[in-house]
Amino acid sequence: MAKKYEAPAIGIDLGTTYSCVAVWQNNNNRAEIIHSDQGNRTTPSFVAFTDTQRLIGDAAKNQAAYNPTNTVYDAKRLIGRKYSDSIIQNDIKLWPFKVIAGADDTPKILVKYKGEEKCYVAEEISSMILSKMQDIAERFLELPVKNVVITVPAYFNDSQRKATKDAGLIVGLNVMRIINEPTAAALAYGIQKRGDFVGKRNVFIFDLGGGTFDVSLLTLEGNSFEVKATAGDTHLGGVDFDNRMVYHFVEQLKRKNNVDISGNPKALRKLRTACERAKRALSFDIEAAIDIEFQGIDFFSLVTRAKFEQINMDLFEKCMQIVGSCLRDANMVKSSIDDIVLVGGSSRIPKVQQLLQDFFKGKDLCMSMNPDEVVAYGAAVQAALLIEGIESVPNLVLQDITPLSNLVLQDITPLSLGILTKGDIMNVVVPRNTPIPVKMTRERFQTSVDNQFGVSINVYEGERKKASENNLLGLFGLIVPRAPRGLSIKVSFAIDADGILNVTAEEETSGSKKEITITNENGRLSTEEIERMIQEAEGFKVEDMKFQEKARAMNALDNYLYKMSKVMKDESVSSMLTPADKMKINSAIMSGKNLIDNQCNQHQETCVFVDFMKELESIFESMLNKINKGFLLL
Repeated sequence: MAKKYEAPAIGIDLGTTYSCVAVWQNNNNRAEIIHSDQGNRTTPSFVAFTDTQRLIGDAAKNQAAYNPTNTVYDAKRLIGRKYSDSIIQNDIKLWPFKVIAGADDTPKILVKYKGEEKCYVAEEISSMILSKMQDIAERFLELPVKNVVITVPAYFNDSQRKATKDAGLIVGLNVMRIINEPTAAALAYGIQKRGDFVGKRNVFIFDLGGGTFDVSLLTLEGNSFEVKATAGDTHLGGVDFDNRMVYHFVEQLKRKNNVDISGNPKALRKLRTACERAKRALSFDIEAAIDIEFQGIDFFSLVTRAKFEQINMDLFEKCMQIVGSCLRDANMVKSSIDDIVLVGGSSRIPKVQQLLQDFFKGKDLCMSMNPDEVVAYGAAVQAALLIEGIESVPNLVLQDITPLSNLVLQDITPLSLGILTKGDIMNVVVPRNTPIPVKMTRERFQTSVDNQFGVSINVYEGERKKASENNLLGLFGLIVPRAPRGLSIKVSFAIDADGILNVTAEEETSGSKKEITITNENGRLSTEEIERMIQEAEGFKVEDMKFQEKARAMNALDNYLYKMSKVMKDESVSSMLTPADKMKINSAIMSGKNLIDNQCNQHQETCVFVDFMKELESIFESMLNKINKGFLLL
């Protein structure tokens, strides 16, 4: 029986550029997208470090232009990858923040925080964004939130899934399930649209987000959601379209202004922001302006929708190739698709929609759901399925209430999994698109040398025939009794509902069995590293709380100074005071303003502002007493 968790539980769409959080509400039988403290339904996946504090979300993105080297974004593109990865090397050229190689070729983000250099891995940055989403949910629910379902691209590999789970662990979240983004979208679509159709429905999910692209084909029938095939690219999305525009205008600046800004982080940040804004505008307009100022240069240029499409056409066409691959894997023809659901902000691009519609012979695209929110909605439904206390959702087909717990969600593994055999052959144990959770065993593996006393089990994922050209997940050694070659080795692969893999190996010659499980997981943080990061995350919580307390104390002091200044400008009050009193009060007001305005005092402890406030209150109350006595004498 599936494990049940306690409410509340939330669903988080941890996006490359924006993140979103939702929760299932029993009182109205639907998932609700939760607004941030800025009133927005999505939150930028940005984290910034300054001399005084750490900022997350809107606050971080808003100051990125003047603090580019310490403002981190696109962390999802680093998670679970190696520094030497060619994809990372290309991204580094456009990021204003610094990425260096850490231990085991792990990419580390180098920033300056409170005057000191700090290194963070992608999991830590992602954990900070998750903590922000947790805080948004807790403010809305007015309850502590620990249980969460997090979405990942369908094409995330085992290492990236584990790294995402680690990110939740760092901030003390219990990650109940990792769910594929298009699967979450299909779940949301099925819940919202079950009243609109009867019988079996083939739904194609086209998920083009900020940094990743996924497509999935699902069959919906009653309460069953079965994933038939999935395909995608974990490094294709809106960020890449922005990058193409940035490259275009960097070259234009070289030609027209003889200026190279490729090594100027602030100028690149301004240009990137302008390009992102223009890209969004081109979804509903035929041209947009790029207008930025840097180093005394006022750069203005127009970009047309046609030009934007031209510089990105190969990427758009790559999306269509992946769509075709998914259909082939599912053994389905275009005409068998009933609904095409658009997910992700980049699915709003008109050319993408046109190409997709042309691919499906003019079939209408489903645009009834907000593409920025549908994944978080589905994650909240999945979270509700895993907790006690969930009641029901409307089933409009039957015009009554059907328990949500009756829903069955069947996902698949996106990549083939297997082991290295003689000749660098990838011997597949679990083929791609196998429904999960699953356990599969192969008994045909044999030793290849007489009297060998051990075998190495190298576990790979990927579609290449040569094992070395696939992604190595991990390896371990198994001791076997000396015997002629041909000794049988049984290898079992078990994949849980999160898509995370465990491997065991057994030798059966004498009837004795020995189970080995991969523990040295490639690309995953060690227990010690996670513990250290958990402690640091707790430190950030305390630090953020202290900063908020100081901000409140400073604001209270500023408001009191304003009140005192206004009173002192009142001639009827001022005339009741002696010159010495006026000088004392004005001096106190000036000192208070200096305390707030002086940058050196920004590092003062909260008690300094609180104590100064008490001193001011004492002076002001003394003055009011004198004034009151003066009025009594009159």
